[in-house]
Amino acid sequence: MSEFLKLTDWRVRRGKRLALTVESLQLEAGGVLAVAGPNGAGKSTLLMALARLIPLERGEIWLNGRPACAESALRYRRRLGLVMQSPLLFDTSVYENVACGLRFRGLPEKEIRSRVEKWLERLKIFPLAKRRAAELSGGEGQRVSLARALALEPELLLLDEPFSALDAPTRAHLLDDLRRLLAETGTTTLFVTHDLEEARQIATRLAIILGGRLAQVDAPEQIFSQPVSQEVRAFLGI
Repeated sequence: MSEFLKLTDWRVRRGKRLALTVESLQLEAGGVLAVAGPNGAGKSTLLMALARLIPLERGEIWLNGRPACAESALRYRRRLGLVMQSPLLFDTSVYENVACGLRFRGLPEKEIRSRVEKWLERLKIFPLAKRRAAELSGGEGQRVSLARALALEPELLLLDEPFSALDAPTRAHLLDDLRRLLAETGTTTLFVTHDLEEARQIATRLAIILGGRLAQVDAPEQIFSQPVSQEVRAFLGI
C-alpha cells in the first residue's frame, strides 16, 4: 500500500516542557497504527498535535504526499474524524448527533439521512436513533461517537483511548466491530491505547512511545517477538 500519513522532525511542548519528539513516523493508506505507552509518555500529545489541537514547535504533517500544516486548521480538521475517551455528545437524539457534522459541512438532507442511517445500522444502534444522548450507556455513547466520525468519511480517523472507560465485555464487542468496519472501509486510522492486547488485535503497525520518544515502530508481532531495548521489553512485560 502507498504511504498516506507521514510525520517529520516533530517537537511538541506542553507549557515549558518538551513533551514529544518524532523524527519520522509513517502509516500506509488503509492501515491502523496503534500508539501505546505508559501514562504521560506522549501518546495523547501525538494525537492532539496531529489533530492540530495543540501546536507543533517544529515539524510537518504530510497527508497523501502533501504538507498539511500550511492549510487552515478548519480545513485540515475537516479531513479528519476524531473520537475521544469520553463520548462528546450533544443533548439531543442519537440521529441528530450523528447528523451534526454532516450538517455543518452543508451536505444535502437526503445525503445526510442516507449516511446517518447507514452508520447507525453498521454500528448496531439504529434502534436507538430517537433516544436522547443522556439516556445512553457508555458503550452506546461510544458507538454514536464512532458513527458520527465515520459518517464524515474521513481521510484519517483519530481515536484517543476510546474504550478505556468501558467494561471488558462491552470493550471486546466494540473492538471487534471497529476492527471489522475499518477493514471493510479501508479507513486510515491512528488509535491511541494503553491496552497492549487492544493494540495487537486492531493494529497493522504498533508504535511504542517511552519518555516522549518513539522507542519502536513495527508490526505488532515483530515488536513482541523482537523488542529493540530493555525499556521496550519492560513495557511489554516480557
